[in-house]
Amino acid sequence: MKKVSLKTQAYTALKENIIHGIYAPGQYLNENILMEELQIGRTPIKDALGRLEQEGLIIIKPKKGIVVAPLTLQDVNMIFEMRLLFEPYILKNYGSRISEEDLTYFYHIFSDFNLKKYTDDQDKYYQLDTDFHNIIIMASPNSFIHRCYNMVQTQSERFRFMTGNYSEKRIADTFTEHLKIVEPLLEKDWNTAAEEMIIHLNASKKATIKLVMTSLDHLSIM
Repeated sequence: MKKVSLKTQAYTALKENIIHGIYAPGQYLNENILMEELQIGRTPIKDALGRLEQEGLIIIKPKKGIVVAPLTLQDVNMIFEMRLLFEPYILKNYGSRISEEDLTYFYHIFSDFNLKKYTDDQDKYYQLDTDFHNIIIMASPNSFIHRCYNMVQTQSERFRFMTGNYSEKRIADTFTEHLKIVEPLLEKDWNTAAEEMIIHLNASKKATIKLVMTSLDHLSIM
């Protein structure tokens, strides 16, 4: 088995702690404490922090320190602006590159799904949602799009952990919306699939904003 470098270990551990909210938005981080927590030297920690800054997960403030990037409604708007630029465009221009096998797989799941299976284990729902959107992104041969989308996806995961779980209705609506994207793709109707993707992303944005507002109200009460 290939040995993972200390730089990669530090990067992975810090990134997961940020995504999962162990390091909360706005929290200051200290290099020495991070070294003690991870039992990793200063050079790998510095390298990891540099990568995380490039990905927008931390902000390094001269003479002040390292702070975990905040999560705001503006971030939600920017995330979905990027997704609305990428995903419909890819369906229109590269929909033919998505394999019929993948589309048929998702068609059967979205047309005949067990809601309880996904509401009882929402990690399974989130993974399925991620897998579906990833096959669309990966249909594009543009590696720059892949890199940008990876950053967007990471921020989306942070919101997921911050806001908690989707309602059963939103999960059911998501399956219906996904099905309306898959059906025209199977018929090679790329434009209709792109239009349905826009509808889906706008609905997801509205639901995410609602969750964020609820979360912020809860935090203010606390």
